[in-house]
Amino acid sequence: MQRFDTARDVALSTRPDHPVYCFHPRVLVEDARRFMDMFPGETAYAVKTNGEPMVLKTLADNGIDLFDVASPAEFAAVRETAPNARMLYMHPVKAQSDIRLALETYGIRVLAIDHEDEITKVTRIVRALDIDPGQITIYVRIQTKGHAAYELSKKFGAAPAHAVELLQRLHRTGYKVGICFHVGSQIEDPDTYERALRSADWVRNRAGVPLAGLDIGGGFPAEYGHDPRRKHVEMPSLGQLMSRLRGDIAEWGFADLPLVAEPGRVIVARAFSLIVRVLLRKGRRLYINDGIWASLSDSWTGKITLPARFIPDPAIKNRNGNSKSIVPFRVCGATCDSVDILSRPFWLPETVDTGDWIEIGHIGAYSMALRTRFNGFYPDTFVEVETPFDEGEEPDSFASLETMAG
Repeated sequence: MQRFDTARDVALSTRPDHPVYCFHPRVLVEDARRFMDMFPGETAYAVKTNGEPMVLKTLADNGIDLFDVASPAEFAAVRETAPNARMLYMHPVKAQSDIRLALETYGIRVLAIDHEDEITKVTRIVRALDIDPGQITIYVRIQTKGHAAYELSKKFGAAPAHAVELLQRLHRTGYKVGICFHVGSQIEDPDTYERALRSADWVRNRAGVPLAGLDIGGGFPAEYGHDPRRKHVEMPSLGQLMSRLRGDIAEWGFADLPLVAEPGRVIVARAFSLIVRVLLRKGRRLYINDGIWASLSDSWTGKITLPARFIPDPAIKNRNGNSKSIVPFRVCGATCDSVDILSRPFWLPETVDTGDWIEIGHIGAYSMALRTRFNGFYPDTFVEVETPFDEGEEPDSFASLETMAG
């Protein structure tokens, strides 16, 4: 992988016509360690957020030895880059063949369920492999309600009374049991975890079985930008959120229980930026060589405003407009699909033009995981960049008019 000091160096020295991912390993390590230092339990990185080998290896080399996985492909990715890591199979609905692969080939011993039929599947495989149920921990996922960019309670999670029955059934069969929940991705309401813990306490008290652990899932928000034309909801910092979470865990009596969190976005979002090129400026529209079917689907579906730095092409000698005037541009993607238009504007200098580059920051979460090969566009070029997006020279502009926090 080529190495550069800044993303500007990447653009001006290679003059790329195709998108380029800038990997900032120092940022990844700092954000992972910050989370691990703050959370009073084990940290299981959510592989779905970004399963690139460079990410998994960097995390494994820097203290994360537990990974939240959801599929055979994720089992294999973790084992290949981190052979000694442990894995939690936390997808609530699984194929029987995948359960067998997890238990038999990968030695996974922690799973999640939210329905009795899943218990039947797991038990069938456990008996076929002659595994002692007491060696396996099964978490019952409960429903939660909150506000997040992506709500995850609409598809998974047992209602509280149902969760009580599932816990009791698992305990009778001989499994170790736990409770888990997932409040969504990029939470918008700091009360969300407290409500989920309250539900977990209700379930625990009525189930009356010993618990092996509590898994609080993910949802911890990353810092992005803000469209100044929209109402801005101020979220607490990670430190403030963690302080409150630790208090809520103690208040609801879970402090003495083994705890697990499954962060993804908050760990990896800032670890990548993306260099795109303006293929065409048409009035206040910019047509770029990436889009919602590639790296920018998360900003489209999650209504996330990404920070953006303008990198002007020095070959353009004559520009129209005022370079100090920052204006909103509608951003259109590279594909022939007319839906391929971002839901949030980029705020950039009025002088941006065809041939310029834009560095889009905080792109590490879901951008690579969700990219497709639609129309044959598939960004897959990586370089390593020493200077993080939030450091170095003062940015020319942002997708938000606010200064991003570090």
